[in-house]
Amino acid sequence: MVARLAAAPRPRQSLEADARGDHDLNSGFHPSQPLVPAAVLVPLIDHPEGLTVLLTLRTLHLHDHAGQISFPGGRIDPGDADATAAALRETEEEVGLKPERVRLVGRLDTYVTRTGYQVTPLVGLIEPPLELAIDPEEVAEAFEVPLEFLLDPANRRRDSRIYQGLERHFWAMPFGRHYIWGATAGMLVNLVEVLGAAA
Repeated sequence: MVARLAAAPRPRQSLEADARGDHDLNSGFHPSQPLVPAAVLVPLIDHPEGLTVLLTLRTLHLHDHAGQISFPGGRIDPGDADATAAALRETEEEVGLKPERVRLVGRLDTYVTRTGYQVTPLVGLIEPPLELAIDPEEVAEAFEVPLEFLLDPANRRRDSRIYQGLERHFWAMPFGRHYIWGATAGMLVNLVEVLGAAA
């Protein structure tokens, strides 16, 4: 499965109107530039029984995306050498996973959010045990979703909500008591597409 990522087509990195993002399912949702550079880690946990994806539940008091499911990551700071450095730094800060534990195996398409972020998703492989140290200021919970669950088309759907008087459409992947949606679900759909294209 991991080998498929290395064999996958080169991801899109364009900032043009056809770039991947929240606007894929919503015409007119493409944000105006300049975009804020950000990076996330898509952590694949290599359990003997199969790969899982590590996700976090953001705390309710955060200014951005409070209470939502996300990948570890955030803005690219001036001190970060690149998107990879930012994703690994943020991952260590949020869940205590040290950079040396992560073997980068690929990246997904750059994802543009309606809120104006240009997100670079890096895919990393981690051998268990995780031994996480969660930052309670940012993360309420970390949990794993089996990759096989995400690969099953029956487990993803298009949902919608009314936002500022307009209907907004987005990908959703409900998993137990967790509702994975929005940009995180969009990037997971990309991961599924990449694995399928490289099969």
